[in-house]
Amino acid sequence: MEDKGEVKCIKFSLGNKILAVQRTLKAVDFINFIPDLPQTEYSQECKTKNANILSFCWITANEIVFITDQGIEFYQVLPDKRSLKLLKNQSINVNWCMYSPETAVLLLSTTVHGNVLQPFYFRSGTMSKMPKFEIELPASPKSTNLSLSDIIMATIYGQLYVLYLKHQPRTPNNPGAEVILYYLPREGQCKKMHILKLNTTGKFALNVVDNLVVVHHQSSQTSMIFDIKQRAEFDGVVTIHHQVLPALSIHPCKIPRAGPSAVTTQSPVPCELYSSSWTVFQPDIIINASEGYLWCLQIKLQPIVHMLQDKGRLMDFLLQRKDCKMVILSVCCQMLSAAERGSLPVIATIFDKLNQVYKEYLEAEQNYTLAVESGTSRSSTTQKRPVRTQAVIDQSDMYTHVLSVFTEKKDLPHKFVSAVLMEYIRSLNQYQITVQHYLYELVIKTLVQHSLFYMLHQFLQYHVLSDSKPLACLLLSLESTYPPAHQLSLDMLKFKILQRLSTANDEIVEVLLSKHQVLGALRFVRSVGSHDNISARKFLDAARQTGDAMLFYTTFKFFEQRNQRLRGSSHFTPGEHCEEHVAHFKNLFGEQALLTSMAV
Repeated sequence: MEDKGEVKCIKFSLGNKILAVQRTLKAVDFINFIPDLPQTEYSQECKTKNANILSFCWITANEIVFITDQGIEFYQVLPDKRSLKLLKNQSINVNWCMYSPETAVLLLSTTVHGNVLQPFYFRSGTMSKMPKFEIELPASPKSTNLSLSDIIMATIYGQLYVLYLKHQPRTPNNPGAEVILYYLPREGQCKKMHILKLNTTGKFALNVVDNLVVVHHQSSQTSMIFDIKQRAEFDGVVTIHHQVLPALSIHPCKIPRAGPSAVTTQSPVPCELYSSSWTVFQPDIIINASEGYLWCLQIKLQPIVHMLQDKGRLMDFLLQRKDCKMVILSVCCQMLSAAERGSLPVIATIFDKLNQVYKEYLEAEQNYTLAVESGTSRSSTTQKRPVRTQAVIDQSDMYTHVLSVFTEKKDLPHKFVSAVLMEYIRSLNQYQITVQHYLYELVIKTLVQHSLFYMLHQFLQYHVLSDSKPLACLLLSLESTYPPAHQLSLDMLKFKILQRLSTANDEIVEVLLSKHQVLGALRFVRSVGSHDNISARKFLDAARQTGDAMLFYTTFKFFEQRNQRLRGSSHFTPGEHCEEHVAHFKNLFGEQALLTSMAV
């Protein structure tokens, strides 16, 4: 760019198509970075006479607002015409300003002490004045003014807050500085809602990371973490919060040495933390001007697992974090591997917390699907598909990463293992979440593995384990280990499922035949009244594959009797394709055996 004097402020528009440069208190210059348009600078002076430009903010790719000491001027930038069009202006005395790009809200400080704040909201080329509000300054000293360094705007849990860092001396009746959170709604009056107790004095800086308010304290070189969603004390007006964890230092880091190549080969040097040259920007930026570095602050969740002993409080904290899934699953694994029978209530509480979030997501997804199917979402811009966050821990996650691993532990009492599995199923039922069959299978296999057949029988008899086809099939496969399982499975299918699922018969028959239980399959089809429609060849194939001549004989005679009853002849029709089985029968038992009969 051409050198036209000191640059006070320089900002690209959203999309980086237009560059705005402020060199004087009276005007802002613009340069286009758009193909086929010249990069010749053009300028816009503020309209208000004798006003000085304090700052400017890009609202959209081609909308900008000038903030002067006498008001605000809202412009549309026309890059092809190399000019600006005034959309709206507002006269108001301004001390300083702050802008939130996330919410398109501009905050102005007015009055002598600067503690009356006037917000404006920008949308679709319009500027709306929101209700003003007052920040409560400390009682003393009387000359205290509200400065820009004491205020930040941040979006926390989807809501816009104005955070005020209130400095006050530490006395027996006053624990020191605090951060006051004012909720700033799109419509309605701003409301004082939360107070974060810092319990110390000194120089502070604030960041907001992953919906957590992080307060940096320079003299102690520590940072305090606050979570406004955590349980706290409500005094009837505001909610008072204390730090989630003891004050901790930011993790140390090292920076490479600057200088010639001979110098840079040396080991990196530790970075000075909590430096007086730090400048903090929202939401998570820290700049060290003296060393020329910029950092993004992040929260490491895994160490917090060992710092919060209260598992319920820990889970409340983790469920609100962005990258929480694997940490939550690891907490569940650790909790179960070190658990004892007395810890069941805690485990139940954790399961309930997980399934409450799971249920909320399922309901939101269902409501969205219904809205789409009914067409209401087309007429409503507020209906958006719910975002599945990492906090949604579904049954598959729990089965794969926690429960299946837990059941393999050899050093835990097997009754406790079974109790934990049933507790998870209980929690799913409490939130009316359909239990997936693989969880029931895990329960049954665990009970059988430890010979807890009485418990298994009780669970099935009293329908603790809900009836299903996969469950019945699993029971059928356990007959050799637990003979009553055969009848339990047939009862389940006969009395509970067949009324609802017409496809159950075929699956049960297939399972029985695959286990070479041909007579059991014949008894089953006869008990449900479908023996007149089944394929004779399928059963004869299965009986022949067993190599048991008497089993083949019995099966063959069963279908001879059916043929006689249905058609008046014991012969098979050509369409049944049983010729090879007839020949095999003659080969084993002779021609005369075809005329005899045998009951099954």
